[in-house]
Amino acid sequence: MRITILCTDINHPVIDYLNKWIELNSLDNEIDLIYDKSDISNGDILFLISCHEIIPKTIRDCYKKTLLIHASDLPKGRGWSPHVWDIINGSDKITLSLLKAEDKIDSGEVYKKTHINIENHELWNEINHKLFSAEIFLMDFAVKSFHNLSGISQSKDQDVSIYSKRTPSDSIIDPDLSIRDQFNKIRVMDPVRYPAFFELNGHKYKLRINKINE
Repeated sequence: MRITILCTDINHPVIDYLNKWIELNSLDNEIDLIYDKSDISNGDILFLISCHEIIPKTIRDCYKKTLLIHASDLPKGRGWSPHVWDIINGSDKITLSLLKAEDKIDSGEVYKKTHINIENHELWNEINHKLFSAEIFLMDFAVKSFHNLSGISQSKDQDVSIYSKRTPSDSIIDPDLSIRDQFNKIRVMDPVRYPAFFELNGHKYKLRINKINE
């Protein structure tokens, strides 16, 4: 099987998981990991993993199936960084959806869903491990079920919600509020890509927390 994985962020922490997946599956499949849609060729499956661009139908049609994984219980939580918004809002369970890529964002038929539980003490890297492991599970499912994939359309009658794209201002921490009140926000901030920060006395400070293992 010829598989292409497009991830538009070369520094995304999921890359290590994708490379390990490629290593495990390269004997039976021809797999390319690319970071720019201009490098897309053709094949059986195009996976869009942490891809922040809309891939037009002319490109999607070069593959038998173009699939993406979205970390929300679609049609709820379409849009950007859904699991981050959910955890900030207090959710302790994240749903991931394997779906068909369409022109309209996160609107395609859904092939499979899986769930992960988030403990109230877990930090961004621990959450990422659960999240990326679940994504790998759905990729495995897609490959193994390729010839029999059957999706369910997202009903227009279902509740649809859309998350906005995160900006640097979404990572700001209020120095006048307690850590407890802002812990969900602090713990999902990637210290490299979008670090938590606060402003005090005319200066801006990055904030990073690490768990001390007992």
